[in-house]
Amino acid sequence: MMKNRIVTALFLFIICSTSLVFFPVALIIWALTRPFDRRLRLLHQFTCFWGAFYTYIMPAWPVFIEGREQISRDTTRIFISNHQSQLDILVLFRLYKHFKWVSKSEIFRLPLIGWNMVLNRYIKLKRGDRKSVARMMADAARKLKEGSSIFMFPEGSRSPDGSLKPFKPGAFILAKQLRLPIRPVIIEGTRKALPKYSINFHGRQPIRVRVLPERPYESFADKSVEELMEDLWRYLNGELLRLKEEMYGEKIAEPVRQVNTGV
Repeated sequence: MMKNRIVTALFLFIICSTSLVFFPVALIIWALTRPFDRRLRLLHQFTCFWGAFYTYIMPAWPVFIEGREQISRDTTRIFISNHQSQLDILVLFRLYKHFKWVSKSEIFRLPLIGWNMVLNRYIKLKRGDRKSVARMMADAARKLKEGSSIFMFPEGSRSPDGSLKPFKPGAFILAKQLRLPIRPVIIEGTRKALPKYSINFHGRQPIRVRVLPERPYESFADKSVEELMEDLWRYLNGELLRLKEEMYGEKIAEPVRQVNTGV
């Protein structure tokens, strides 16, 4: 529909035009705070506002976040979440918690937005490249040891139908090796708002984010990586199905569990 195309064009124009303003601000913050803010916490907080801004100005995408207050500020952790849409990152910035994203390397090459990701020292990953995976794991471990949490999508890529895809083990290997807690998060509604392979506007769609109870290292210390991965997949899948039922009022069949051996 022409109306939807106009909304999409306007939204993309706002992203491009405001990025011309936001990036110089980010650059100034980076330059002024870098000497005393080694983890770039202030820059990340500004980036949270920058990313979340585009969800604030879109009334068709009301965002509801539950459980954000459960996340303590003084703990280094690994965040994991299901992945449905390009919108996920913008919506999850509304947590306003300190972490480093693990994101595909192509995004870092985007003008302004990608440059800001470089300033933040977020972590690059080229999917399917073993050397890149090894660098990502080393970079993530280094950030965690420095006291910065990281945020990973263990599915590896967006789900085309909203069901939870098999997990890759990278996040769980790091949690085991560094004895760190895992904070699971689920998100629903972003796929309907902006499906995979689409940039078109699809009308009003409520979006909900639910922060789930943290899993301390002691709760999975005796489990293998595979057992931990399986346990958390089943837990997130159950919580995601429950959230969908709450939002749409219908029971959704549980997907068939598959095995993913990549990182």
